[in-house]
Amino acid sequence: MPEEAIVLVGGQGTRLRSVVSDVPKPLAQVAGKPFLCRLLDRLVADGMTHIVLASGYMAEKIQATIGNEWRGVEITHVIEEYPLGTGGALRNAAAALHSDAGVHVFNGDTWLEYSPAALRETVINHGAAIGMALARVDDVGRYGAVRLQGEQVTGFEEKGGRGAGYINAGCYFISAAALVAMQIEPPFSFEEKILRPACLAGKVVALTQSRGFIDIGVPEDYQRAQELFS
Repeated sequence: MPEEAIVLVGGQGTRLRSVVSDVPKPLAQVAGKPFLCRLLDRLVADGMTHIVLASGYMAEKIQATIGNEWRGVEITHVIEEYPLGTGGALRNAAAALHSDAGVHVFNGDTWLEYSPAALRETVINHGAAIGMALARVDDVGRYGAVRLQGEQVTGFEEKGGRGAGYINAGCYFISAAALVAMQIEPPFSFEEKILRPACLAGKVVALTQSRGFIDIGVPEDYQRAQELFS
C-alpha cells in the first residue's frame, strides 16, 4: 500500500520572527540543519513513498532547498497563491496525491515520534474518518487538551486549562472518504470545519504511543530543539 504524506509548510511563522526572519519557519536551522530536512528524513525512514509539500510564504526557498526528490522519495510542491487556511491548503495539496488510499498529514513546524503505520491501522480498525497522533504534555494550558474515551476522541478543550494531558500535535491520518468529503471552499480551518464535526460524529480516533513533541514555532521550544538534535 502506498504511504503518501502532505506536509503543511505555508505558515508565516510570526511567533518565531524574533529568532528566524530570513527563511520560512520550516527551514529554520535546528542544530545545523533545516528543521524540514530533519522531518523529511524521518518520514522517509517511516516508509513514505510520496510527499507533497503544501507551501505559500517564501515557497521558492522551500523548493530550492528540498527539490523534487528526497532520499529517493518523490517530492511534489503545491503552492497556494493566497492564504487558504489549514483546510484549504490540505484540500489543495490532496489533488497531487497518486492514490486514493488516504494520506498522512504533518505540520511542518512540529515534531512527534510515533508510528504512522500504526495510526493508519487504528483508523482502519475503527472505521474512522480521521486519526490523530497525540502528544502527552505536563501542562495542556498552552495548547488545549484532547478528550478521550479509549481510542475514541470525544472532544477538544480550549486553551487555558491546567495539568497534564494529551494535545493535538498536528499529525493525522485522513481516510480517502474524508478527503473526498472535504468540499468546503477555501479559505477554511481544517481543525474547525473538518476535525470538530468529524469528532461530533464519532469518526475521530487517536494514537497515544508517542514521544518527543516539539513545536518550533514557539521560541522556547525552538531553543529546546537545538539541544534535542545536537
